[in-house]
Amino acid sequence: MTPKPDAPRPTVNEDAVWDHLRAALNRETPLTIWTAIADIPVLLAELERLRSLLTWARTEFANLLAAARATLAATDEGEPDPLSYLRDEAARHRPNGDPGGTGR
Repeated sequence: MTPKPDAPRPTVNEDAVWDHLRAALNRETPLTIWTAIADIPVLLAELERLRSLLTWARTEFANLLAAARATLAATDEGEPDPLSYLRDEAARHRPNGDPGGTGR
């Protein structure tokens, strides 16, 4: 399975896990069953890692959305620098703390 370029890279060899499961279902020998069972802790660790990444992504999205909404509200209220909310939040996402956002 080829991951999408913007998706997190899996830390688990998914093809191997599927192979282990298929072997356990087809052969039903103790070795194939225990091999498939041994994948469970690895899969649970991957699930926890992905859950953490999802939580981080949702938090970042919520922060950016809040900044955008604050900017729109500030514009409606005639604040002198309504983009300051968005600028402050966007500054957190600049690579290497580069204030210009160029990454150079």
